[in-house]
Amino acid sequence: MAEKLMHALQYESYGGGAAALKHVQVPVPSPKANEVLLKLEATSLNPVDWKIQKGMIRPFLPRKFPCIPATDVAGEVLEVGSGVKNFKAGDKVVSVLSHLTGGGLAEYAVASEKLTVKRPQEVGPAEAAALPVALDGTGKQANILVTAASGGVGHYAVQLAKLGNAHVTATCGARNIDFVKSLGADEVLDYKTPEGAALKSPSGKKYDSVIHCANGIPFSTFEPNLSENGKVIDITPGPSAMWTFAVKKITMSKKQLVPLLLIPKAENLEFMVNLVKEGKVKTVIDSKHPLSKAEDAWAKSIDGHATGKIIIEP
Repeated sequence: MAEKLMHALQYESYGGGAAALKHVQVPVPSPKANEVLLKLEATSLNPVDWKIQKGMIRPFLPRKFPCIPATDVAGEVLEVGSGVKNFKAGDKVVSVLSHLTGGGLAEYAVASEKLTVKRPQEVGPAEAAALPVALDGTGKQANILVTAASGGVGHYAVQLAKLGNAHVTATCGARNIDFVKSLGADEVLDYKTPEGAALKSPSGKKYDSVIHCANGIPFSTFEPNLSENGKVIDITPGPSAMWTFAVKKITMSKKQLVPLLLIPKAENLEFMVNLVKEGKVKTVIDSKHPLSKAEDAWAKSIDGHATGKIIIEP
């Protein structure tokens, strides 16, 4: 019997950006023990997806070439592997695929039962796919800075920090200042102004925690703005962030840069889904793209000026 094939996008080596994504027909994967096969309804892109392609997390990711990228998905369970107890065919779910295997830019994907949760009717597939990589909490900190606060992760970070009663300073481009204020930010800086580039709080506050979602800001810019034990949590760290982290650890500095290599947990995902269901957090969709034009979405993510999440729908 011939294997069933599906449409997917993959890249075969590091680099090349959107032009290196190739449309292919590949076999539909089969769920192993404790896995579910999903018919995908939505996939959201994150900066880490193209950073892996660019080679910024080599030699760890991707595990092998060719690679079908993207990990944050929503879909319908078609088939369950042996040992799966919590799901059955027909269930609507949201899931985080492993960065080791990826698989989100496709019509079907296999997901671990442990990183899959049921999607309530009140939360649409695009909203659900947008959630997984977002922060599950920003800690009980008094003063928080969020960089790139209008982006896919940043717009969640602002809302979560406000839910934790933090004072939130945020950076974004001039066109998104009102949008970021509408998310609850107390102070918003245009990153292109001298004050914004220096990350200085207009009210003179020192930051206990920075949720760093932007690119190209050195630790030396953050350091004078941090409280005594302030931490910079780098959402998509590259080699320079890893180096700064090591140096600060070795020198026992109280001010730290913490590379956040997200290790997803089902309870965090469920927490986020419930916040959206209850209307406590809103998902902002920048744009939706068909799988046949997924390279356009990839280019938009690399460009770095999306307001909210970029979604791909089969």
